Amino acid sequence: MSAFVSQHGGNIREAAARYGMKPEQLLDFSANINPLGMPPAVRQAIVEQMQLAERYPDVEYQALHQAIARHLQVPVSWLLAGNGETELIFALVEHLAPRRALLVVPGFAEYRRALIRVGCAIEEFVLEADSDWQLDEAFIAALHPGLDCLFLCTPNNPTGVMPPAPLLLAIARRCAELDIALIVDEAFVDFIPQTTGMIPALACMPHVWVLRSLTKFFAIPGLRLGYMVSANPGVATIRLRQPPWTINAFAALAGERVLSEREYIAATHRWLADARSWLTAALQAITALTVWPSSANYLFLRCERPGVDLQDALMRRGILIRHCANYPGLDKRYYRVAVKSEAANQRLVKALQAIFSDTVSD
Repeated sequence: MSAFVSQHGGNIREAAARYGMKPEQLLDFSANINPLGMPPAVRQAIVEQMQLAERYPDVEYQALHQAIARHLQVPVSWLLAGNGETELIFALVEHLAPRRALLVVPGFAEYRRALIRVGCAIEEFVLEADSDWQLDEAFIAALHPGLDCLFLCTPNNPTGVMPPAPLLLAIARRCAELDIALIVDEAFVDFIPQTTGMIPALACMPHVWVLRSLTKFFAIPGLRLGYMVSANPGVATIRLRQPPWTINAFAALAGERVLSEREYIAATHRWLADARSWLTAALQAITALTVWPSSANYLFLRCERPGVDLQDALMRRGILIRHCANYPGLDKRYYRVAVKSEAANQRLVKALQAIFSDTVSD
């Protein structure tokens, strides 16, 4: 089977059609969404307020921005919510209009697309398997005055690796010295307990922009909701350029409520600690796989058995995983799988064991 047209996970319509299945027949490990589902209180609030569809949302989304500001303990003026984090990536790059940017590879595809759209030249810093895909001091040395933009994803997508906090601060300081705008994508940082990310440092680092998603952790990808945080006065300029009503009323309502769902947040952290540990160990026990430890709600792996297309083999068993061959710096041996429920994780492991068993033929 040829690669899917979609450049992202969660493409169950395309995958199911390719294999003659119905989308509901697929177990989707390709999208990194919290299996606990939308918080029940948020779901109830949406159902009880269906009348919101009958009028325009607040064009300034005041209640939404205030809720996020309270949660982060930052001024509302530092914030801008958007129709998913991807919308904000493109809006920010358009505002910054960089001439030469540095990307870490492998990395999220939309950084490159946004930069190409504004005619920005791109340099790459290639992560290595031998270094467990981790950034180190050599990365700081790779920063130079010819750059004016840097994207970092923490934890990285697709590797799940989180750089050490001191290294991130050192990178941020070096960017300040070189007048490089640092864009830190923290789409999955909420999955790491007691991690504040770069937001506490923003007051003294106006060159840093933090992007976050609410769709993965709170299982609302269909609503589309993310936000940008920075002490840079450019936030106000981007807000003025943003088209009106980019966030629908139900996404805004969800955003106003989800960050106060403390028990849901704690339950997610408990689930992930147990489920990720079990799935990592179970996959590492399969000798045909190399699996790297992750700080996120997904695992990055390499198939060591020549000639085996894991995505195809698992699709034939009704399981969709993310093939990573379209990530710069990776080849067809690399894959990403979400951490899901106990039953789903067990089904994935059993399917992989069957694929690699000498007694099973595909």
